[in-house]
Amino acid sequence: MKSTSLVSKLVTTFTVILAISYMIIATVLSVWVQRNYINERRVRLQDSSDFIEENVKTWQAGNISKDTLVSVMDYLGNGINKSDVILVDERNLVYFVSREGLDPLLFKEFTLQNPESLRKGKVQEILGEKIPGTEETSFAYINPVMEDSEYRGAVVILTPERELRNKINSIFFIIWIATLISLIASVFIIYYFAQRVLIRPLHDLNEVAKKMNGGDFSIRAHITSDDEIGQLGESFNRMAGSMESTEDNRRDFISNISHELRSPITSIRGFIAGMIDGIIPKDKENYYLSVVYEEIQRLTRLINDLLDLSAMESGQFSMKLEQVDLNEIIRIVLVKFETRINDKRLKVDVTLDSEYLYVAADRDRLIQVVTNLLDNAVKHCPDDAQIEVVTKVKGKKVTVSIYNDGTPISEEDRKNIWNRFYKADKSRTKKESTGLGLPIVRNIIAQHGETAWVENRETGVVFSFTLTRT
Repeated sequence: MKSTSLVSKLVTTFTVILAISYMIIATVLSVWVQRNYINERRVRLQDSSDFIEENVKTWQAGNISKDTLVSVMDYLGNGINKSDVILVDERNLVYFVSREGLDPLLFKEFTLQNPESLRKGKVQEILGEKIPGTEETSFAYINPVMEDSEYRGAVVILTPERELRNKINSIFFIIWIATLISLIASVFIIYYFAQRVLIRPLHDLNEVAKKMNGGDFSIRAHITSDDEIGQLGESFNRMAGSMESTEDNRRDFISNISHELRSPITSIRGFIAGMIDGIIPKDKENYYLSVVYEEIQRLTRLINDLLDLSAMESGQFSMKLEQVDLNEIIRIVLVKFETRINDKRLKVDVTLDSEYLYVAADRDRLIQVVTNLLDNAVKHCPDDAQIEVVTKVKGKKVTVSIYNDGTPISEEDRKNIWNRFYKADKSRTKKESTGLGLPIVRNIIAQHGETAWVENRETGVVFSFTLTRT
């Protein structure tokens, strides 16, 4: 599963990073603890040797017994990692030991590695000194006894190296076990939060994507946070909404085009079949042939509009921008609509900003825009009503407005009027309309880098678009 793969990679990466970090911390901590332990032990050795020295002087003065001195030395030695205590005089002869096992050393010379340093009152620390009787390697702490700056002997404390190593190793063991436990706990915490905060939301998004891939665009991702994952979920939901809308438009498009094609084809087939079967009288054939011709013309317009709109939306629509007289195009288009205007007894008021108004446009496409808008105005304008065509210049921009009397467009229609096949007349009885005129207008204007829009007035509707003046 991909989510498992992702969480494995994430946990592995963080585990490696944490392991390296914890190892560095544990190493530094081990060195620091070892150094502190040695320094602390050195202070204890010094204090113990000073105390033993004071007790030796007390014994020499006859104030305490030999057994008491031995007990003191043995007690202090055991308190310092089971150490042995040896007392030597100024001639480096052993005259006192802390336990019976060291009796063979009595009144024998104790070999010192650097006696001159001791005579100057400097403490010596020697690793590798052999403990008499066991020959075990030890750590020797030798504290000189000085009297009036004169060397009077030394207190030798022998600690088995094994005891020191065990003590330090136990400290290291605690540190590294704590490090290991912390690492394991961190991995489990990372795994838990990675699953909850990152992997689970991504898994949910993946499940939503799978359902969308299966054609279900109504599903939405459940958003539980405002972080990047939440923002991704919001973007995903917006994409799903857009795809749902696209799918709805696709279905509407198929439904609309099926209807638009079926109606004229059905009429043509019926009339031709009637003529072939002899149902339609011979004297009526010319009339019905003219009807068939009109239906074919309608099909031709529909197919041409579909091809144009498809080319525009796919970016394959070629534009030839040149200097065009906008006023001339408006006059040409108005002449084409003269018959339809007269049939409905419409009053047309044309207000042009100047006699000549040159703009940057594709001449044929601009004629198509004005034609579609005027056709829309004539169709929706009541008989004996008014149409207004106005051009206004503002700076480098020219605004063309085409107004017609009639019922203002509802808010729902205003939102959808630029969509393919959309008609305010839901009954689809107006065969003269393909529902593609306005979408073609907006696309052509957009190809020019301009804008087109619609507004309501108290008694009618005005469609406007802009062009760049040359």
